[in-house]
Amino acid sequence: MAEWIALARLAVAPLPGRIVGEAAQGAVDHPEFRQQVLRWQQAFARAPGNDWALYFDDTLAFAAALLGAWHAGKRVFLGGDNLPATLEGLRPRVSGFAGDVPAAHAPLQPDADARADAALLPLDENQLELVVFTSGSTGAPSAIVKHMRQLTREVDALQAAFGEQLEGAQVHGTVSHQHIYGLLFRVLWPLAAGRAIQPRRFFHEDLVSALAQQPSVLVATPAHLKRLPEQLDWSSLQGQLRAVFSSGGPLPEEAALQARALLGVAPTEVFGSSETGGIAWRRWSADQPQWHPLPGVAWRIDDGCLSVCSPHLHDDDWWQTQDRVEADAGRSFRLLGRADRIVKIEERRVSLDALEQQLRLHPHVQDVRVLVLPGAREQLAAVVVPQPADVAGWDDAQRRRHAQALGAHLASSHDAVTRPRRWRFVDELPINAQGKVTAAALAALFRPLFPAVQWEQRDADAARLLLPLDADLIAFDGHFPQARILPGVVQLDWAIHYARDVFVMPPRFARMDALKFQHVARPGDCLQLTLGWDAVKSVLSFRYVSDHGVHASGRVVFGDA
Repeated sequence: MAEWIALARLAVAPLPGRIVGEAAQGAVDHPEFRQQVLRWQQAFARAPGNDWALYFDDTLAFAAALLGAWHAGKRVFLGGDNLPATLEGLRPRVSGFAGDVPAAHAPLQPDADARADAALLPLDENQLELVVFTSGSTGAPSAIVKHMRQLTREVDALQAAFGEQLEGAQVHGTVSHQHIYGLLFRVLWPLAAGRAIQPRRFFHEDLVSALAQQPSVLVATPAHLKRLPEQLDWSSLQGQLRAVFSSGGPLPEEAALQARALLGVAPTEVFGSSETGGIAWRRWSADQPQWHPLPGVAWRIDDGCLSVCSPHLHDDDWWQTQDRVEADAGRSFRLLGRADRIVKIEERRVSLDALEQQLRLHPHVQDVRVLVLPGAREQLAAVVVPQPADVAGWDDAQRRRHAQALGAHLASSHDAVTRPRRWRFVDELPINAQGKVTAAALAALFRPLFPAVQWEQRDADAARLLLPLDADLIAFDGHFPQARILPGVVQLDWAIHYARDVFVMPPRFARMDALKFQHVARPGDCLQLTLGWDAVKSVLSFRYVSDHGVHASGRVVFGDA
C-alpha cells in the first residue's frame, strides 16, 4: 500500500522505490521526479515577477513545473490550450511562460545544474494559488483563483470517496491536465496517493493495450465514452480496470450503459465546475442514478437552482450555481439542466455570449445569434445578419465562403469543437409578435428546406429524381397540424428549384398552366419528381408520383427578364 503524501509535502524529501509515472524513457521514480521539481524551482526562483503561465503536453513535465513554480512562491496560471489568442490573452496578466509555447514567448527553461540535495520546505497551502479560466455569464473569460488549500481538500475528498478501490492502480486518461478535472484526477490525486501517472492516450486501440497491462484507472469524458468502438477487444482487460471516471458534461444513459458493458466497470460521473470544485458523484450501476454529494459538501435548493457550501470553495459562504435541480430520496438530488447561456459541447464549456461577441467583431457581421442544435451529437450553430444585409441574392458558394471566413475569424480564440458547425445567413433575425428573437425561430432556420434527393436522370431536356419526405422538413410546419401534408405551393417551388439545377432556364416566371393536385403527400412518402423542359416554348412540365399514385402535375411558363 503506497504511503499517502499531502500535497504540501509531495517534493519535500526523496522517496526511493516510489514510482511517480511513465515517461518516454521509462518509469520515473520519486527521486528523479523531485530532481525535475528542483530544476524548475531554481529556474522560477531566479525569474522576475510573481505570475507565470504553464502549458505542457506531457503530464509529468507539467507536474514537475507546477510544483517547482509553487516551491518558488509563484502564482501559476493555466491556459486551457496554447492557441495564439489564449497566449495573447495571458500575456498582459503574467510575467512569462513555461512549457510548450512558441519561442516568441521566450518560455522559461529548467535549471540543468540544480543540486539534488537542495532542501525544499513544505508548501504554504494558504498562500499559494492557481488561476484557471472559464467563461462567465457575460461571455468574457473569467479568472478563477484557487488556493492550494482548496485543491488539497478536494483531493482529500476524492480519496475518501473512491480511494479504497484504486489501491495499486496506474492512472490513464483522455483528458488534459491543463483543465481542473484533469489536473485533479491525473496529477494531484495520483501524486498524493502514489498511483503511477501514464501519458495521455488519444486512440482507443492504444488505450485498450495500456489498460490491460496492470490494474488501471481511466479518467475520461462523455465525448470519449460515447465513442468506444465495439469491435476492439475490451475483454482483454480481464478485470484490470478498477474504475472509470467521467466529468465535464452529462454522460448520456445509453453511453453509460454501453461503457459499462464494454469496459466491465460502471462509470462514475463527477459533477462540479471550475468555480465550485467537485460537488457530487453518481455511479451507473443502475439506470438514471441519483447524485450524491462528495464528502464535506453541503447542498440546498435556492430558487430552483443548486447551492453548495464546501471546503472546495474560496470561503464558507453558499455558492448558487446555474444548475436547476430537484431533491431526491435521502441526501441525493437530480439535475434538470442549465439556467444560463453557458453550454457544454463535447464536454467543453462554451459561452454563447462570448461566441456572439467575437463574431460581431468581424467587419462583415451586423448581428448574430448562436444556439445549440439538439440531436445525437449536439452542435453549435450561428444565425448571421451580414453587413451589408443582402442575402437573397447569394448562392451556395457565397454562403460557404462567408461561413469559412467567419470560422477562420474564430480559429484564434476557439478550437474546432467550440466553433459553430452550421451557419445560416439572413437579412434580419426572426422575431415574434413581441419583437423578440426566440430560440425556436432560430432553430427552425436549421431544419431542412429540401429533401435529401436522389437523382435518377439529368439530361438537357428531361430529369427524374426521388424525394423522401422526412417529417422534420420545415415545409410541414403549421400546415394542418392534425394531418400534416406537403403544401401545393411547396411542390411547385421544389419543381422550379430542382429544374434550375439541371436545365438552362430564363429567369422570369410568367404563368402556370394545367396545375392539378390529386393526392396529398405526407411525411414518410417518397415522391418521384419527373421534369421536362421545352426550350423552344420556355415551358417546364412536372409530375409528382408515389406508391399512392399521382400527387401533382402541371406546367410553368418562363420568360426573359
